[in-house]
Amino acid sequence: MNNNKTTYREHTDIENTLKLRQVLNTLPDFCRDYFRAIDATTTTKTRISYAYDIRIFFQFLLDQNPAFRNFKMTDFTVDVLDQVKAVDIEEYQEYLKVYQNGGKLETNGERGLKRKISALRSFYAYYYKREMIQSNPTVLVDIPKIHDKSIIRLDTDEVALLLDYIEHGGENLSGQKRVYYEKTKERDLAIVTLLLGTGIRVSECVGLDIEDVDFKNNGIKVTRKGGNEMVVYFGPEVEKALRRYLEIREGITPVAGHEHALFYSSQRKRMGIQAVENMVKKYAREITTTKKITPHKLRSTYGTALYQETGDIYLVADVLGHKDVNTTKKHYAALDDARRRQAATAVKLRED
Repeated sequence: MNNNKTTYREHTDIENTLKLRQVLNTLPDFCRDYFRAIDATTTTKTRISYAYDIRIFFQFLLDQNPAFRNFKMTDFTVDVLDQVKAVDIEEYQEYLKVYQNGGKLETNGERGLKRKISALRSFYAYYYKREMIQSNPTVLVDIPKIHDKSIIRLDTDEVALLLDYIEHGGENLSGQKRVYYEKTKERDLAIVTLLLGTGIRVSECVGLDIEDVDFKNNGIKVTRKGGNEMVVYFGPEVEKALRRYLEIREGITPVAGHEHALFYSSQRKRMGIQAVENMVKKYAREITTTKKITPHKLRSTYGTALYQETGDIYLVADVLGHKDVNTTKKHYAALDDARRRQAATAVKLRED
C-alpha cells in the first residue's frame, strides 16, 4: 500500500497555498501578519477569498480617494487603516455593487456584499485588537442584511425524470455525441444518483477516492468542510449506480497521480468541481426550464426529502455535515411552516 498518497484535500491545499502566496505578493506587506494569524482557524480556500476581498478594498482606496492617487497598492502601511472613516466604508459598500476590475465589470448581490464587508471587519479587528490602529470604523457600519430565498429543489417526479434522462436521453443521438454519451453515461448516472441519494457536497464528491467506497456497509468516507472525516451511508439505488460505474472504471487507465480518484474525467484525471457542475446543468436543462439546478440544489433536494420523511432536523444537520443545526433550520424553515399547518388539522376535538 502506498503511504505517500496525496489526498484530494491535501493536493487542493497545496494549490491554494501557492495561489494565496501570489495574491499576497500584490497586497501591502503588513497584510501578511493578518493572514498568518488566521491560518490555524481558516481553510486555504477561505484565506484566498479574504485576500481577494481585501485587495478590492485597497483598489477602492486607490481608485476613489484622491489622497492615494500616486500610490501603488504595495506602498500602503498599516497607518492607512486609521485614515479610513465609517463614511468611507459606506462608500465602499456602494462601490462594491458595481465596479471595474481589470477591465471587467463586477457586481455583488447581498451575499457578495456581506462576505466582503465581513472579511474587512475581520481584517480591521486583527489590527485593532493588537493596538496597531486607533479605531475600527467597520463596526460602525451595518453588515448588509440577506433576505431569505426559498429553497430550489427538484420535485419527486423531476428526480425520476432526471435519472431517466441520464440513463436513456442520449439514445437518439448519433455520431460523436452518441459516442461521448455512451462513454460518460454510467459515470454521470453514478454521480447524480450519489448526490441525490446522500446529499454530499460537490467538493466532497470529487474528492472521493476508490478506497472511500465500502460496499460491505454501503457507506462512503467523505472529508467534510474543516477536514473532519465522516461515513455517509447510501441505499440500494446508489449502490447499483456505483457498481455499474465501477465496472466501466476498471477499463480506464488513469493519468499518473490520479490512480486513486473515484470519478474520472474524459482526460482520465480526477473529475473537478466545475466539470460536475456543468454536467448536472446540462442534464437538468432537459427536464426543467424554470429551475436553475446545480449540484447544491441536488443536495437541497435530498435534505428536503430526508426532513419530510423523518421530521428530525438534527438528523438532517448531521447527515448534511452542518456544524450548526441553526444553519439547517434556516434552510428548511419553510418546511417547518408546512408541518405546523398540518398540525392545525391533525387533532380533532369532536367527531363529525
